[in-house]
Amino acid sequence: QVQLVETGGGLVQSGDSLTLSCETSGRTTSSFYVAWFRRVPGKEREFVAAITRTGTNTYYTDSAKGRFTISRDNAKNTVSLQMNTLKPEDTAVYFCAARPEGLTTFLYWGQGTQVTVSS
Repeated sequence: QVQLVETGGGLVQSGDSLTLSCETSGRTTSSFYVAWFRRVPGKEREFVAAITRTGTNTYYTDSAKGRFTISRDNAKNTVSLQMNTLKPEDTAVYFCAARPEGLTTFLYWGQGTQVTVSS
C-alpha cells in the first residue's frame, strides 16, 4: 500500500522560508510523478508545483514561480518543496500527491501539513 507523509509545515512570518517534505512508502518515489497542492478553507484545492519521475521537468503555478522550488531525492523516497519569500496568501494546508506517469489522476494523497504565514 502506497502512503505519502508530508512534514515541515508550521507558523512563519512574511518573508521567511520553509521546506516541506513528502516521503513515500510502499513503492519507491521514482515510480511516480509527484505534485504539491494546497487548500484554503472555503476555496478550491490549488495546484502548486509538480516534478517528473526523474526530476528532469518541473512545473509551477504562477504565484509559486521564482519563490518555490520542487525537487526530489529518489534514493530517499522524498520530494521537497522549498518555499522562499512566503506571503500571508500562501497560508494553506499543503498536500503532496502521486501518480504513475501516463495517468492524469493522482492516485495517492498525503494527509496534509499546515503552513501559516503571518504578516
